[in-house]
Amino acid sequence: MKTWMTGLCLAVALGSATGAAADAVTEAGVVSGAREGGLSVYKGIPFAAPPLGELRWREPQPVAPWRGVRPARDFAPACMQAGVSMPGEIPPKVSEDCLYLNVWTPARRPTERLPVLVWIYGGGFTNGSGAMPLYWGDQLARRGVVVVTFNYRVGALGFMAHPELTLESPHHASGNYGLQDQVAALQWVRRNIQAFGGDPGRVAIAGQSAGAASVSLLMASPLAKGLFQHAIGESGGVFEPLGLAPQYRLAHAQDDGVALARSLGVDTVAQLRALPAERLVGGKADELAHPVIDDYVLTAGPYEVFAHQGQSLVPLLVGSNADEARSLATHVGETRAASYDADTRKRWGPLPAALIDAYPHATDDQARAARLGFERDLRFGWDDWAWARLQAAAGAPVYYYHFAHAPPFPPGSVYAGWGPSHFSELWYVFDHLDQEPTWRWTASDRRVARLMAGYWTNFVKTGDPNGPGLPTWPRYQGGDADVLHFGDDVAVGGVANLDKLKVFDGVYAQLRGAH
Repeated sequence: MKTWMTGLCLAVALGSATGAAADAVTEAGVVSGAREGGLSVYKGIPFAAPPLGELRWREPQPVAPWRGVRPARDFAPACMQAGVSMPGEIPPKVSEDCLYLNVWTPARRPTERLPVLVWIYGGGFTNGSGAMPLYWGDQLARRGVVVVTFNYRVGALGFMAHPELTLESPHHASGNYGLQDQVAALQWVRRNIQAFGGDPGRVAIAGQSAGAASVSLLMASPLAKGLFQHAIGESGGVFEPLGLAPQYRLAHAQDDGVALARSLGVDTVAQLRALPAERLVGGKADELAHPVIDDYVLTAGPYEVFAHQGQSLVPLLVGSNADEARSLATHVGETRAASYDADTRKRWGPLPAALIDAYPHATDDQARAARLGFERDLRFGWDDWAWARLQAAAGAPVYYYHFAHAPPFPPGSVYAGWGPSHFSELWYVFDHLDQEPTWRWTASDRRVARLMAGYWTNFVKTGDPNGPGLPTWPRYQGGDADVLHFGDDVAVGGVANLDKLKVFDGVYAQLRGAH
């Protein structure tokens, strides 16, 4: 008698023979994708059980198998969130049932074993979606890699810690559910990507902003060891001293979870699980959207893990943008020299005088530039510099970049005046300039997109971005040189804003020494 799986395999063979669908056999059942522009594309494949009811605030659970062929031609909703991950984005449809992934593959046969890029979205751990068009893998897949995007839980639903959750956990930990979703997606890739022509032994993880922070956390996490062979971090990382982020410690995070419950008029986790998901997004709930040093997913802060060379020692491609804060610093035009010191400390808390003084602000124009420079280096520049140096010191290959190419953002658009700000490299990395057909892209833009997409996919394939037709990108050794600068042209130079970064480095070293 035929088993149900035998029948499914016959259906796959028939579908492939007739060209009616691009089917693949996963561990839970068969999925049917579609042919799009010469690629096989699968959307909305479950990689974990829906985190509903009693599974809210639990580590991801296995997918229930299904019979027959499951259509995989439509993106699943994003995880519960309020707002969007970047300006100009169309708000995604959301649901608590959201743990799904998407695959773009150029493979014609499962035996091809192509390298795999797994993309982790940004959005401050409060927003984001693996279905966002800017992250679609079509252009990169045509360069010979399998591209995977996925959803992970964000906000309080993804990161809330609570004493009751810690008590019920077999690991005596809570928080970090979103990071565990990321690990579960990588485990799914390890077990299933061969069905899509991918090589489970050649996986690169990559992300931007909170996605890059996630890459740094996964590199530091014992749960992710061996699940990837290369890593890419764009404009993000978590390396600042924990003394500046006490909320990352489990005890503090648990207190915040208790406070959130009380603000919602409940006392217990059971009552929290009974609340509609809509009450657990936005506002105070999003203040809990951060990693937790829980001694399970994260045993220490990433800086400490990397300093003791306990991280995943894989090749790293990392960097940030020349004007990161331009798209993030609200009301920067209102910045005034007379109130700069007080305003900066009000926003960021007590700051050593050295950090304030490193950015001249005697005039209003200087104060506005100081605010942008300070936030650029505080939030992105120093973290990525530290990340590059720590990984290089451990002996792993590191390729460090600085993006200073200004896209042609249209006047009057939400992006007007951004320049090479946060997010701006993404159109080039994914070679998605044509997603904005009315923008006045130049030959220089096209060249930068070709180069960046080429470097990134080469790195996914080999751990080295270099290849035919590309200017040489030297390996970064941890010093002050060998950084690849993407401007109107591409050239090797020194570490950008080094004098400012060294001030942060000195202050942070003192803070770590004091703790």
